[in-house]
Amino acid sequence: MENTRTLNRNLEAYAWAAFFVWWGITELFKFMPEGTGAIGFGLILIGLNAARSLNGAPTSAFTITLGILALVLGGLELAGFFLSLPFELPVFAILLIVLGVIVLAREIIGNRNQ
Repeated sequence: MENTRTLNRNLEAYAWAAFFVWWGITELFKFMPEGTGAIGFGLILIGLNAARSLNGAPTSAFTITLGILALVLGGLELAGFFLSLPFELPVFAILLIVLGVIVLAREIIGNRNQ
């Protein structure tokens, strides 16, 4: 139990370090397209949970959800940047839909396992 707690603390420290480094990079290099920062943050959170899973530590549904939402947000921002759409994407509405789908999927999967 203590090893799992120590492992989780170390993985979280690595994720926080990566988060701050990535944030600094996105602030320093303003030429990067919109959405790059959010995609990086999402990958850091998903990577944290992948490392937890591979090492036998419990994953966090909260950080997985935040990671997925960050990836979707970044993807939508990048799509708007690269596709030069003649309209603005309803990012907030899309994120709400994705969040609802995640919550629904977790409930369905949780009920199936009981």
